[in-house]
Order: sequence, then structure tokens, then C-alpha cells
Amino acid sequence: MKQVERRRSVTTITRKIAHSEQSTYIEVPFKMPEHVEEIVVTYVIESHGEQKAVIDLGLRDTERVRGWSGGARKAFRLGQEQSTPGYLSGDLAPGNWAVLHNAYKVPQEGCSVTITIEFLYKTPRWLKGDLHTHSVNSDGTFTLEENAARMEELGCDFIAMTDHNTVSQNMTYPRHTSVVMIPGMEFTTNFGHSNFLGVTDPIRDFRVKGQEDVNAKIAEARANGAKIVINHPHCEYCPWEWDLGVDHDWVEIWNGPFTERNVRALNWWHSQLVSGRRLVAVGGSDTHRPDPYVKHAMPCTWVYATEKTVDGILSAIGLGHVVITYAPNGPFVELNCGSYRVGDIVPAGEKNREVCLQAEDLMAGDKIKLFSNNRLEKEVLVSSDGVIAIYFDAQGTTFVRAEVWRHFDGVNMTLMAALTNPIYFDW
Repeated sequence: MKQVERRRSVTTITRKIAHSEQSTYIEVPFKMPEHVEEIVVTYVIESHGEQKAVIDLGLRDTERVRGWSGGARKAFRLGQEQSTPGYLSGDLAPGNWAVLHNAYKVPQEGCSVTITIEFLYKTPRWLKGDLHTHSVNSDGTFTLEENAARMEELGCDFIAMTDHNTVSQNMTYPRHTSVVMIPGMEFTTNFGHSNFLGVTDPIRDFRVKGQEDVNAKIAEARANGAKIVINHPHCEYCPWEWDLGVDHDWVEIWNGPFTERNVRALNWWHSQLVSGRRLVAVGGSDTHRPDPYVKHAMPCTWVYATEKTVDGILSAIGLGHVVITYAPNGPFVELNCGSYRVGDIVPAGEKNREVCLQAEDLMAGDKIKLFSNNRLEKEVLVSSDGVIAIYFDAQGTTFVRAEVWRHFDGVNMTLMAALTNPIYFDW
């Protein structure tokens, strides 16, 4: 379920270069298709004589040169937000592009250059990461490089940089990592915390005296393009004591290890869903420093996104395409109703109301629970490790969501291991 093969295509072009073209710049044109997320370009040089050919490498798009590596590289990757050093990330607009060569040294007999261009298309898939982390930019001990490296080790795709009341992390994060570094800030007050995600500099001053100031700061962050998350609203140490009716997009119901604070947040969120509100739930580790229990991507937020970019990930969260697991390798759950998935709204005219729950990476003894606005609809005890499919008729409900509970021997407690956002139903 969570493993989806990315759609791709490959173009191979061979260009013969004559000795008479030595010291000239050569363009090898190709068409950039639509809906490309990134490209990988490689080239191989074949000398036709004893002399070694030296052919440099670069790239132009429809408007400008996008990068040049000379003879230093035999391959490069170009994406919307991440690229090989020497190449500019950005839009991969469809149209007439070209691989660039400098025919620096060409044998008398000439040479051939074979270019392979792999196009990786925007493909809806599950990406995983951590939406709440800290670093040395505030009260954490991890550097941004250490945070990114740890997420890479875990096989994660993104991390949100949410240091307290500062944005320096958004200016100094490592660029050459496979992990998408989501800019952010944890708006930290004496009476509650909120993440501002997706923009480099959401507010100019974090200091507040009262609710009116809080509203103004959130409005400023919103105007600057930030997504607003109410963090650990029922934490015993720093709960959200401001008005819970403030403008916000999502709520962090799972903060760090699953303790009573998260149970309270979960119950509050469920009551909001029952009241008719369609509120997206997210999780975050809130990691600051090495700790036996508070660790990167614990919990792990999974997002069903079309592209691995900041905007792609945050847009998908906005759609509610979110599942939370206790760790990157935790049990994974999907809910579908026909072509609809978690976060989607099944329209009133849709006759099919059968929800299919599919879970993987389960352990014998796990307990799966299906909730609706009415009640706990179904509870299944998992009898063996592996996968399971459960079907439920959602007639008469306004939403259905799922939880997986597991006994963890290390702490001798039964705790949440995974939960989904709901599928909603219009009537």
C-alpha cells in the first residue's frame, strides 16, 4: 500500500562530435514533458581515436542556463527544490530544453557522447517525516545537519524546522540532503505553542500580552503564507490556554511518546469531528536532544502527496491525506471508499459507502478500532503478523477513522501505534 513505484520514462540520445567542433559549445535538445518532478542526466563519452576526448556537461531550460559542471561530473539531478551542486533547482517547465556540452578536446577521429535522461513524474505516493523538531537554533542540541542525517537514516522524506520564536534555521539548513527541509517556527508563548509552517519568516516579533496579540500574530503568519498548527493543546506542561477558536489549519494530537496528554488531545479532536468540524490531525516528535523515548519521527507523519516538495507536502496535509504511526516502521493503515481516501469527502450522490481498511506491518495482538461519529463501530484483534483487510458499511455516518493499538513490552503498556484522519461522508 505505502510503496508506490514512481512513474518514469527514459530518453537516450547519441551525439557524434567531429574534431572540427573542438572548442565550441554544443546543444543537444530534448523535450521536457509535462508533470515532471525531477530529472537525472548521465553521459558517457566514447573516443574514436587514441586521444582521450574531454567533453564538459551542463543544462539549459526554456529561458536560461540551469547549471554547469564542466568535466567534474558524469551525472546530475535536477528537481524543484533539490539538485546536484552546480545546478539550480526550480520549475521544470515543459518545452524545449537542451543538454549543454563544451567540446574541449576532440580527437582527430572525433568522439560520441551518449546522454541518458530519466524523467521522474509527479506521482501520488506516501511520504513520511516529522513535523515538529528543534535544533541548536533554539533549545535543542542537534545541529540541522544532524537532524537531516538522522531523518535520512530513518528513510524519511521531510522534516519541519520548528525552533522556538526564531527563523535562523530557515536560512542555514543543509541544501544537499534528500530530506525536504520544511521552513517553520514554533510560536512559543507563556500560554501555548503553535507551529507556523511553510514560510521562512512568518512573523517579525513573537511577543504577546493577550488574546488580541495572539490573534494578530497568527493573522500576520497567515498573511505571509504560513500554515497554522495548534501544538500539544492538552499538554500538562504547556497546553494551549488561549482561545481554541483562533484561526488555525491543523492540530497536533500526537506529540512525542503517546501519553495522557495525547489521549486528551485525541478525545478533544474526536469531539470536534463529531460536532461536524473537519479538522486535520498531525503528529510531531518535538525532539530537542538525545532521549531514550523522544526521538526523531516518533511519531511519524505520513502524507499522501503528489510531489516531494514543501508545497506538495503541506498541500496534501491540507487535504487531510495524513496517517500517523508511532515510528517510521510502525503499522500502516489506509482507508478507502472506492476512489476516496483519508481526508476525502464522499459526495452525497455516491451510492457506495463501503469503507475498506487495509493495514500492514501488524503484529499478533494488535487491536484495530474503527470509529464513526456515532460510536466505536468495530474492533478486531489481529491474530498473526502481517497484513489485514477489514470492510465496513458506513451508511448513516458522517466520518470513519481508524486506530491501531499495540502492547509495547519495553514499557509494559498498550499504546497507540497508528491512527488515520477520517474519510468524510456528505448526505
